[in-house]
Amino acid sequence: AQKVLGYDLLDLCLRGPREELDRTQHCQPALMFGSGSVFSMQVVESCVAAAGYSVGEFAALVFAGALEFPEALYAVKVRAEAMQKASEAVPSGMLSVIGRREANYKFACLEARKHCESLGIENPVCEISNYLFPDSRVIAGHLQALEFLQENARKFYFTRTKMLPVSGAFHTKLMEPAVEPLAEVLKSIEFQKPLLCVYSNVNGKKYMHSKHIEKLLVKQVVSPVMWEQTMHSVYERKQGTEFPYTYEVGPGNQLGAILKKCNLKAWKQYTHIDALEDDEEEAES
Repeated sequence: AQKVLGYDLLDLCLRGPREELDRTQHCQPALMFGSGSVFSMQVVESCVAAAGYSVGEFAALVFAGALEFPEALYAVKVRAEAMQKASEAVPSGMLSVIGRREANYKFACLEARKHCESLGIENPVCEISNYLFPDSRVIAGHLQALEFLQENARKFYFTRTKMLPVSGAFHTKLMEPAVEPLAEVLKSIEFQKPLLCVYSNVNGKKYMHSKHIEKLLVKQVVSPVMWEQTMHSVYERKQGTEFPYTYEVGPGNQLGAILKKCNLKAWKQYTHIDALEDDEEEAES
């Protein structure tokens, strides 16, 4: 990782400073690195399927044998730097929302865009960027739009809103400047057919072939993450069929929490593995 990135990512993960690690250009490679470092603990042959959330999709594809770790990490480096640059061009962000059954997220986004237009903002962006679980979405776009949604949360039947600690509106049109740099680096990678089913964030369906992977990884940058739909696809099975063991690899257990909301029976077979925690314990002992 150090050779590919040009800096000591492990040291940054373990010792910080935190504000540098939180920057998109460092955070995305760190997530890829944190997930990649536990691959040796998994057995591909017994695995039913793999999926990765946002940048984690690269880790899932490496695990499935579709591309090599150094190539994937370099692609993530280019992706992260391009997304950081796009984020700095427009004051934007992401808002996590939990709503009541009556909540109409798309109507709320439309109203927020109208509000931005009234402020003189041309071509305002405010759209759903992540489908997490029933009644939970992440909305991303111009900061003024997100502030409007927070101020009018009750009107739109939002029970909880929280700004996410990210630098931009990922998975929206505001990331379009990042598309071409990523597309260029992916053209140079020779993708292999995955050894197991890998699900795409773009549509929640299995990748069909190598060109399909390249195309959708680019599209993913400006498309919403269909994670709730992916969970339904992965765990759909005939009644009475046992659910597989599920392992979340890498830092944090947020995907496990989402799985619990999407499919409680599947979550009962869930385990979280974090290689960086093990590394930290070894470093301290």
